[in-house]
Amino acid sequence: MRQWPEIALGDVLCRSSEPAVCLPDAEYDEVTIRLWGKGVISRGKVRGVDVTAPRRVVRANQLILSKIDARNGAIGLVPQELDGAIVSNDFPSFEFAESKQLDPAFMGWMVRSRHFVDLCRAASEGTTNRVRIKEDRFLAQKIVLPPLPEQQAIVSRLDTLAEKARQVNEHLDSIERDGDRLLAVRFRDAIADAAMRSMAEVAPLVRREIDIELEGSYPELGIRSFGKGSFHKPPLTGADVGTKRLFSIEPGDLLFSNVFAWEGAIAVAQAEDAGRFGSHRFITCRVDPDITSPEFLRYYFLTKAGLEKIGEASPGGAGRNRTLGLNKLMAIQVPTPSPAMQRTFDTLQTKVAELKATHATIRQSNDALIPATLERLFAGAD
Repeated sequence: MRQWPEIALGDVLCRSSEPAVCLPDAEYDEVTIRLWGKGVISRGKVRGVDVTAPRRVVRANQLILSKIDARNGAIGLVPQELDGAIVSNDFPSFEFAESKQLDPAFMGWMVRSRHFVDLCRAASEGTTNRVRIKEDRFLAQKIVLPPLPEQQAIVSRLDTLAEKARQVNEHLDSIERDGDRLLAVRFRDAIADAAMRSMAEVAPLVRREIDIELEGSYPELGIRSFGKGSFHKPPLTGADVGTKRLFSIEPGDLLFSNVFAWEGAIAVAQAEDAGRFGSHRFITCRVDPDITSPEFLRYYFLTKAGLEKIGEASPGGAGRNRTLGLNKLMAIQVPTPSPAMQRTFDTLQTKVAELKATHATIRQSNDALIPATLERLFAGAD
């Protein structure tokens, strides 16, 4: 784009300074800006009576930025639904001074590029945690601007690409929802007439406490909430562990976080989790393979019925912490259909999980399309 002329942002942008006059009983959207070009959104409604500091009004299609985080990509166009919203002085907004020279939609794409973020960084100054963009320096920055017809052609191509990327992701989401519904139906059918047995009978507690050596290395395991599996924590030295008790974890263990199981922090240890450890806050159970499987029980405990039982066994505590009682967990009755039926369901679970893993790879590539295209289009445009 270097063959096109350079212009200063101040030649095409005008600072907007429309003051907000808030009526006490009216409600107003307040604006926030996501980092890295992820959009301008409402941070919620505020009543006029609660607005005690000066505010300005922003209008649809104005360019708005965060003084603090423009250097982290917090910049974009005000969407139509936030026309008339209010902002503090930390969010300067700009009108487009010359519509015959610059298409706002073109600017909307340009500000999402890495090169424009670099431009915002160049216009920012201050000490750590107090770095803010300087408006005069920002407006003095220069961009390469193609003719209006070329801008409109670029916008059209980017809009089309973004729409196709959205459609692909929507299609993948739809397939995954179908997979989840199929699992739910098959599980409902599998447990319809199944015998109920206690956890103590089918998956008793297992505690494998280890001796801590001062020079040893102890990689820990974590459990994500909402059934999102386990994750690996950095290893601790024996000195780091101190007086904390650690327990070894083996693949196939059914794991519960004793404080967050009520919100789905339940997982099955995988082969890659071998050699890792959990603190006393990990509850480790080992299933009887002649009766059930850890994957089948994990699915059950993440259903509405299963989470209700975990919740009843987890009395309230401070904040989100609700400690799962060991005796109460062992007393929970779980469905135990025939092993063959459970194996069939587990095979279906595996296929759905493999499908989602494939989709995750596709989404990653799909989501990289727009940034890569912006990089090619706007490289060297500032």
